[in-house]
Amino acid sequence: MQPVIPYADKITPEPILNNNAGRDTKADSIRNSYNSQFKVGIYGWRKKCLYILVMALMFMMIINLALTLWVLKVLDFNSEGMGQLRIVPGGLQLLGQALVLDSLFASSIKSRRGHPIAIESSRNFTVSTRDAHGFVQSRLYLGHDRLEVNVARLEIRDSRGGLLLGASHDAVTIGADNLFISSPAGAAFNTAVQTPLVKAPPSKQLMLESPTRSLEMHASQTISLESRAGDISASCLTNFKLRSTAGSIRLDAPSIYMPKLKSALPLPPPASHTHDPHHQNIYQLCACANGKLFLAPPHGVCAAREESLICR
Repeated sequence: MQPVIPYADKITPEPILNNNAGRDTKADSIRNSYNSQFKVGIYGWRKKCLYILVMALMFMMIINLALTLWVLKVLDFNSEGMGQLRIVPGGLQLLGQALVLDSLFASSIKSRRGHPIAIESSRNFTVSTRDAHGFVQSRLYLGHDRLEVNVARLEIRDSRGGLLLGASHDAVTIGADNLFISSPAGAAFNTAVQTPLVKAPPSKQLMLESPTRSLEMHASQTISLESRAGDISASCLTNFKLRSTAGSIRLDAPSIYMPKLKSALPLPPPASHTHDPHHQNIYQLCACANGKLFLAPPHGVCAAREESLICR
């Protein structure tokens, strides 16, 4: 009869292992007990939040990609540029219209060959140049009621480079062959005008007039008034004077008319002289002591009965 071992039904038989197997089994049991106490990983609500965050990032990435593709489609991006804007060697080429919202900085703006260029502004248009220190050297301002050019010297030249008009602080130079003023009122000068020639256009009259002041002409050598196909007229309100200081005044013409000279009454003729009816319209030109001219009968001395009335 075998001996009865107390509590034998509660004892579980253990397998017989060697020493190494015993040590491994002990380490595994310690590791399993540690993992059961401290779990490694994301579990519970943290795992759900991570999944929600990843899904939200994926959704935003898809939306950004779709928006990027839409912008590229709308702006017509391609390998050559964007829309009507092309990248060419040396700069950019615009095939249509451009709207500049702020400032535009460029070293050169040119139109396509055979096409014009137009610059339009709703208020005003300003072009400025600056020096190396950033100060404005020249400026062109085009407003709704005026055009201003701020430069040290303004020059207008023709296609061959010849100077047509030059203006500076000292003087204004006109390089054209002729200066035409088509205004009905003519040209008004507040000060002196120095010119070698004043000429009217063909089939037009030339008039030099000073409405409120005097008109003077000075020359160091000669003043010449010439009319090749018409008359020369000079009129004034009070006195018209011709004076020569060191020379003489010459009237070189086949006929000289003085229609408004006064005629003096003839002196009593001598008894020997008879009245000739053929000499009724013939007079002699006489001068008073003050230089005033009058007409007298052809016979006799240059005198009048009432000389005080004629010469005053």
